[in-house]
Amino acid sequence: MGFVWRTLVNAVAIGVTAFLLQPHIAYGTNHPYGYGSADPWISLVLTAFVLGIVNAFVRPIVELISLPISCLTLGLFHFVVGGLMLLLVSKIPFLDFTVDGLLTAIIGAVIIGLVSFVVSRVIPH
Repeated sequence: MGFVWRTLVNAVAIGVTAFLLQPHIAYGTNHPYGYGSADPWISLVLTAFVLGIVNAFVRPIVELISLPISCLTLGLFHFVVGGLMLLLVSKIPFLDFTVDGLLTAIIGAVIIGLVSFVVSRVIPH
């Protein structure tokens, strides 16, 4: 049940981020899943699911590899790794999730992190 809760929190965070950075981060605009007006919501939940999988399995490996540069930058490289994970998810074609560039991805990853923290604290599970 925890992973479903985390996916829903990530979906809310991605939705808020896409709203705040609207022309640069978008979801559910091109790919029809065949469910009409529910297609953007399906894209949002699938993106949140895949982002959770990527953050659970790929991100720790990248963090471990980039540990020297992270120490050199006093931890600021963690923001870049978060942005790279968001860019990685945006490259999966069936999700219909787009991010314009690395700077937008870094800002989006920070916003997703902040919103998911607030949502997980405000709404009890």
